[in-house]
Amino acid sequence: MAAQDVLGQTARLASSSALLQVLFRVVTFGLNAFTLRYLSRELIGVVNVRLTLLYSTVGFLAREAFRRACLSGSAKRNWTKTINLLWLTVPLGAFWSLILGLVWLYLLEVPDPSVVPHYQAGVVAFGLSATIELLGEPFWVLAQAHLFVRLKVIAESLSVVSKCILTVTLVILYPHWGLYIFSLAQLLYVSVLVACYVIYFVMFLGSPEATKKSFPVARVKALLPSFVEDETFVNWKEARLTWSFFKQSFLKQILTEGERYMMTFLNVLNFGDQGKQVYDIVNNLGSLVARFVFLPIEESFYVFFAKVLERGKTVKDQKQDDVAMAANVLELLLKFVLLIGLTITVFGYAYSQLALDIYGGSMLSSGTGPDLLRCYSLYVLFLAVNGVTECFTFALMCKEEVDRYNFVMLALSFIFLCISYFLTHWYGSVGFILANCFNMGIRIAHSTHYIYHYFRESTHRPLTGLLPSPALLLLYIISAVVTAFSEVLFCCDKGWMARLIHISMGALCLAATLVTMFYTETKLIHFVRSQ
Repeated sequence: MAAQDVLGQTARLASSSALLQVLFRVVTFGLNAFTLRYLSRELIGVVNVRLTLLYSTVGFLAREAFRRACLSGSAKRNWTKTINLLWLTVPLGAFWSLILGLVWLYLLEVPDPSVVPHYQAGVVAFGLSATIELLGEPFWVLAQAHLFVRLKVIAESLSVVSKCILTVTLVILYPHWGLYIFSLAQLLYVSVLVACYVIYFVMFLGSPEATKKSFPVARVKALLPSFVEDETFVNWKEARLTWSFFKQSFLKQILTEGERYMMTFLNVLNFGDQGKQVYDIVNNLGSLVARFVFLPIEESFYVFFAKVLERGKTVKDQKQDDVAMAANVLELLLKFVLLIGLTITVFGYAYSQLALDIYGGSMLSSGTGPDLLRCYSLYVLFLAVNGVTECFTFALMCKEEVDRYNFVMLALSFIFLCISYFLTHWYGSVGFILANCFNMGIRIAHSTHYIYHYFRESTHRPLTGLLPSPALLLLYIISAVVTAFSEVLFCCDKGWMARLIHISMGALCLAATLVTMFYTETKLIHFVRSQ
């Protein structure tokens, strides 16, 4: 597949994933608002933090390394050996489900059964659901490697809708079931997700469409583990790279979900107290753009960079046309996410209190909520840049470079946990976000250093994408000052007319920013339109 075709399909995959994230987040908000009318906040807190953390940890540790390794260089590989390697995620997932399930059951404090009934069943169900989802891992990697956009949209949409319908039905009819409700809904979600992928490939393989695309797998039986005579069961180069990423996955999970581990294991915030509820709401609001835009870009363009450039080769040993395209895409992606991040940081500072007041009333807007959301607005900027720089870095690192980076992440994980602990005691939940900003800043520094050295022997300088035009930067500064003064003068206890004036000031500043962006970042505008 030509690099230009890969770019077009990758852009479609990213945009489709972004739309899915919007759908899922809207549904999640609605579902949380609905269930709070019938169930206790403590029960919802256990589901959203503790059980979801168990599910995400098992999935991440069992499959993240395999995805990183098996999505690289997919054009030149023995897919039988890759599929064999991917099936190892299932026993690995079962192992982690068992070990972590025992930790969640016997080492963590068990919630009061009268408030959170059937906790043990919830732990078993969420651990089992993570293992069931891994049964679809070979199918997911095949679909992602070949950029099957429609399959992902259909599978994830059907699974989320099924989960929501069952949750609402059980909450209305059997609210006393407690965690049984969410356990059954989670099991249905992963079952539908896996079934969609399996059914699609059963119908696709052997079809005229598969033959036309020269799909590397011809029969459904080839998607099952199989031995090849006189050959190894797996590609050992791929397996060694997987092992390197596997060691890294522990550390990355700590850095990604650090605050949730702190809440779960150190009991920094209780599941039912107001501070925890405010943090959850602010975290959900603040992560909207990260989920909607940054995550789909990171996942989709990891595949793009892994397909266009060969892992472990220097820039001089790559095809120069592909290098030029990859550098150009990286530069424009950095500029795109940087501008989104700057916009959120600048306008988020002055409109955090108003947004929380509209969303949740005085409970959110009068306490630490506004400060939390302001800090999260800054954190979004770090998330934006880190997602793209790490996406490129991990797509190109060879095994030895991954191993060296693991030592960096080991030190960073220890420092991050220490800083999180102390900052949380000093500043409360704001400390979580400040620690995450520090974590992302160090990771960005490493990734940009790698990118700089990678392109040093070429004429390409993709890191210039981190430099907005002077006129646009000046307008951001002016907008920040104007909206900050507007907040002091008009927000948020001076009536709706004052709020409307504050909103109008922000709208004018945002419009001026977008117009300036349109005229100064012409290369980026052309890229976005063409994709």
